[in-house]
Amino acid sequence: MAYIFFFTILTLLTPHLSHAQLTCTTQKFTNNKLYNHCNDLPSLNSYLHWSLNTPQNTLSIAFIAPPATASGWVSWAINPTAEGMAGAQALLAYKASNGTMVVKTYNISSYTSIVEGKLAFDVKDKRAEYSDGLIKLFATVVLPEKGVTTVNQVWQVGPSVTEDGFPAKHAFLPVNLAAKGRLDLLSGRSSGGSGGGSRTRKKNIHGILNAVSWGILFPVGIIIARYLRAFPSADPAWFYLHAFCQVSGYAVGVAGWATGLKLGSDSKGVTYNTHRDIGIALFSLATVQVFALFLRPNKDHKFRFYWNIYHHGIGYAILVLGVINVFKGLDILSPESKWRTSYIVVISTLGGIALLLEVITWIIILKRKSSKSTKPYDNKQQPLAP
Repeated sequence: MAYIFFFTILTLLTPHLSHAQLTCTTQKFTNNKLYNHCNDLPSLNSYLHWSLNTPQNTLSIAFIAPPATASGWVSWAINPTAEGMAGAQALLAYKASNGTMVVKTYNISSYTSIVEGKLAFDVKDKRAEYSDGLIKLFATVVLPEKGVTTVNQVWQVGPSVTEDGFPAKHAFLPVNLAAKGRLDLLSGRSSGGSGGGSRTRKKNIHGILNAVSWGILFPVGIIIARYLRAFPSADPAWFYLHAFCQVSGYAVGVAGWATGLKLGSDSKGVTYNTHRDIGIALFSLATVQVFALFLRPNKDHKFRFYWNIYHHGIGYAILVLGVINVFKGLDILSPESKWRTSYIVVISTLGGIALLLEVITWIIILKRKSSKSTKPYDNKQQPLAP
């Protein structure tokens, strides 16, 4: 229960930015340009100013946000087809190494396809400024359709830009996932920001279940089976403890696997291939392993040797893949580094316990062999045969 509580806290506690909030109404621009509307966007300490020119069907915007790092980027986009990033037509600004400000356009057809190029609508002018730790992105865009008065907006900040000018992947914290919404260009009202938090909670549940099952219960069950059975007094208690850990781990792991499938179906275009493939392999191997309980031959059966090879081999494969996938999940959730360190401490502690028990077990086995090899023969005189 202590481990479950620990990982519940681990995955549910995610950092939130605590910078003092300004308001868009107090912001001014170097060219004294005025906009008809402005919004304090609900995440990433960002702001949007805009003016709608209905006769020309154009939208002039000024997007203001602090980049994730001093060398990072900021982006604002309109998504003509859906909410979220997939399908967004994005403007991205960053400060180049020579100090100049660069603005690029990206047609994000999917989460795995981010291509620099022309947008689905015209951009008449674009530029950017940097001051006081904020990037100010200016542009005038021709709206996708005539008479549009509401748009799906997406905004984001990232940590860096490669030497050839390609933006590095942004974080996937709740504040990043909540950076989207519906914007009414006439009234100035905006909505959104809750979907990212809901999806993050689902990810946290998925992470909790899988960390507890593959990352803790299965390793503990393997430690029990390998080392406690060396003590005759622990038989058959070690077997029931081992079976309890493995069956419980399997049940929790199946729940985690199911939540992963749900997350995948709800997040079209978002694919974590390695994490998904390892998860499928874990589910398949664990299912075979659980059925091994019903196929377990007696100790003196001629097939028991082969069953042991099969059972032990799959068990160690689950152990290795489970730990690897926990770290893959931590990469995806991107919690603070202390949580990754905490898991390393937990799994290292289990590894240290296993190493200590390995030494103790071999000492016991060698002593038993030594005792058998030096035991004197029974020299009692046998009665003569009649």
